[in-house]
Amino acid sequence: MFYPNVQYQGPAVVALLLAESPTVARELHSRSSDGIHVRLLWHPSDGHVSVAVDDTKTGDTFELLVRDGDRALDVFHHPYAYAAMCHEHAGDRSTTSTDTAIAAQ
Repeated sequence: MFYPNVQYQGPAVVALLLAESPTVARELHSRSSDGIHVRLLWHPSDGHVSVAVDDTKTGDTFELLVRDGDRALDVFHHPYAYAAMCHEHAGDRSTTSTDTAIAAQ
């Protein structure tokens, strides 16, 4: 039977959308508390994981890359501690755009 007004948007459409925009991060987990929204993101284009923080009270936003040896859920649950560690050790290793953004705060 043919339904002319029904458009099926199943798995093939999702695969096409991902293929067209591989730089779109996928949200793995999120939490909000007291105006702070934290998201755990996976970037399929290169496989890295990051944690994005948005503080609606202060307007501060930043994103931390989960580095080798770091546990993603630890960074997710304690992003300010990891941001402080990145800021303290920014001179000890080559800086990334994330480090620069954190250092600018």
